[in-house]
Amino acid sequence: MTLLSLEKVDVFYGDLQATFGVDLRLDAGEAIALIGANGAGKSTLLRAIMGMTAARRGAVMFDGQDITRLRCDLIARRGIAIVPEGRRLFSSLSVEENLLMGGARARPGPWTLDTVFDLFPAMREFRHHNAAELSGGQQQMVAIGRALLTNPRVLLCDELSLGLAPKVVGEIYACFAGIRDKGVSIILVEQDVVRARSASSRLYCLLKGRVTLEGASSSVTLDDISHAYFGDRRS
Repeated sequence: MTLLSLEKVDVFYGDLQATFGVDLRLDAGEAIALIGANGAGKSTLLRAIMGMTAARRGAVMFDGQDITRLRCDLIARRGIAIVPEGRRLFSSLSVEENLLMGGARARPGPWTLDTVFDLFPAMREFRHHNAAELSGGQQQMVAIGRALLTNPRVLLCDELSLGLAPKVVGEIYACFAGIRDKGVSIILVEQDVVRARSASSRLYCLLKGRVTLEGASSSVTLDDISHAYFGDRRS
């Protein structure tokens, strides 16, 4: 069942058009990946879904309802949460206080402090540390936990691996199965193509604001992705 869809979405920043007629579908319980070079429009689409940058044309549909013009706080209350690029934690607050910010106006659901700590056991040990004292990987865990504490149905993840060591990235991605087991669907923006394929059931490639490839992650080849990522140079 389709839970979230974008239909012919055009997003602008002032007079600059960032995406062109983008169609996208996320089914309930699914994880999809958005790949593409810097400036391809990946984060822009997440912002459009979240209501942070409204689509000028087209529609964003969530659970059968048009949310294109809703404020981002109202979209969050309907069940969409974002883990932003750069994490954006409150550096003067403790880990636990940052997490509780996510749960301040949460929807009913399975995610509590205890279930987040079960997902990231190491977080229990530094729950009273200030967020500014943490490593990048630890901060990313807190950012994911904060989003989960809103009890979302859809989790938007923007460049989770940026600036992190491969081992740490692997530990974070290993938690996706547990997140999906609790009924959360995921849209993942990721520049690491190999990791994006392994973490998703379907993927979309964007080039200059347009979808150049869509398909099952298991059947899309690296050659397919290369042509979609950089433009078809075979002719």
